[in-house]
Amino acid sequence: MNICMPIEKDEGLNSVVYGHFGSAPYFAIYNTQSREMEVINNGNLHHTHGQCSPIAALSGRSIDVLATGGIGAGAIERLRTMGVKVCRVGSGNTVADIIRILEQDGLKEVQGNDVCDHHSCH
Repeated sequence: MNICMPIEKDEGLNSVVYGHFGSAPYFAIYNTQSREMEVINNGNLHHTHGQCSPIAALSGRSIDVLATGGIGAGAIERLRTMGVKVCRVGSGNTVADIIRILEQDGLKEVQGNDVCDHHSCH
């Protein structure tokens, strides 16, 4: 399974999950089977709210789960149509924390009204 997490800095498993999917500087994709991680630069970091395309930065990569602090309704819908489960995680969690939570079946899928309507919502 591949889990994607928006991160602010590439610090390996100690990378802190960023507060908002669309404006994250990087994305970490962790493969739970191989235990390997890839970090991708979000080339669409600076944008007007609702006009971002961070999913384009993830193009060509297989993702099963996205764990993020905040995300807008449009991005959730696009990810779900791609078969990606979108989960909300608390602030301050590292990639290692999220992996532990996932392995304990503790990630909760985002519900309909649990979305951001601006970048600083979380």
